[in-house]
Amino acid sequence: MLNQLRPALFVFVALTLITGVAYPYAVTGVAQLVFPYQSKGSLIERGGKVIGAEIIGQNFDSERYFHGRPSATTATDPNDSTKTVPAPYNAGNSSASNAGPTSKALIERVQADAEKLKAENPNAPVPVDLITTTGSGLDPHVTPAGALFQVPRVAKARGLDEARLRKLVEDSVEGRLLGLVGEPRVNVLKLNLALDALG
Repeated sequence: MLNQLRPALFVFVALTLITGVAYPYAVTGVAQLVFPYQSKGSLIERGGKVIGAEIIGQNFDSERYFHGRPSATTATDPNDSTKTVPAPYNAGNSSASNAGPTSKALIERVQADAEKLKAENPNAPVPVDLITTTGSGLDPHVTPAGALFQVPRVAKARGLDEARLRKLVEDSVEGRLLGLVGEPRVNVLKLNLALDALG
């Protein structure tokens, strides 16, 4: 029996070392050499302090900033561990709401968000990305239309010229990957940093 067990243990240990230690370290090492910025989380720093990640959205709720898409992520309720509470852009609990099109709570939330946005900019149709969540709840982007829709509110809150803000948004649009993949988009954190830089 020991003759049969020894090869099995050897293969188990060898495969554990190869697939559980050597391979992950090799892949991590190559990623850090080839993609150093991305492999460290695409972190954005200002003044030596990390203020966010380029690939994870943040909850901007001030009228002075552009807002991202709604986020359905949650966290454990600090008062009752059997319940959850909304925690927008919680990277530790990436998820969608799982609410279907007949969900009363979803319909009420979307209607309330749409009414609020219509009041902010009654002269334009509400872009759908400003009232719908993504599958991850962490999307850092809005569509160019979603960002442009918010220009009147941000301009009013900051006392800035709307044309100047529209130009800032247009300059912040990221195109398709290689001109083919994905849709044009605006990274909300980067846009808000550029907005702060305006003064």
